[in-house]
Amino acid sequence: MENFDQIFTLLAAEGISLNTDILETGLINILALLAILIYTGRDFLGSLLEERRTTIVKGVQDAEDRLNEAQKRLTEAQKQLNQANLVISEIKNETITTKKLLLESDAFQAKKDLTVRFERALATFRSKERQIFVEIKQQIISLVLQRTVSRVQKTFESKERATALINETINKLEGDLL
Repeated sequence: MENFDQIFTLLAAEGISLNTDILETGLINILALLAILIYTGRDFLGSLLEERRTTIVKGVQDAEDRLNEAQKRLTEAQKQLNQANLVISEIKNETITTKKLLLESDAFQAKKDLTVRFERALATFRSKERQIFVEIKQQIISLVLQRTVSRVQKTFESKERATALINETINKLEGDLL
């Protein structure tokens, strides 16, 4: 603390001023020391700086290589994505086409089945119609025969003449039935 006081006292008494005497200030010594340091430390500093520059250049080159590789991978991934999208689109189109074909096939098969069933029903109906028609015709013929027989018997009391007329009528009607 005493030294500090002494320095402060010295400065206050004399004041601060610039000493221009080169020999007294030791400027030549400082410059010589700097020149020696630069001359002797140049190789050491140069090699350190060169190593640092090499490391930085190598790091930048590696970064550029990784960037290029990443860009290549990105481009390849985009190509694969586009191809996948095309494949998905084709699959969707094929699925739609297949669904349409299946629906058309099902509709055609259903229509075919309905046509077959309708034709069977129509054939059954016609068969029943013919059968009913034949039954009605036979009933009508039977009724006509019965009425004819009863009228003939009333008209012709004689059995021979009535039998001949009945047989003749039956023969005519038999031809119509067949």
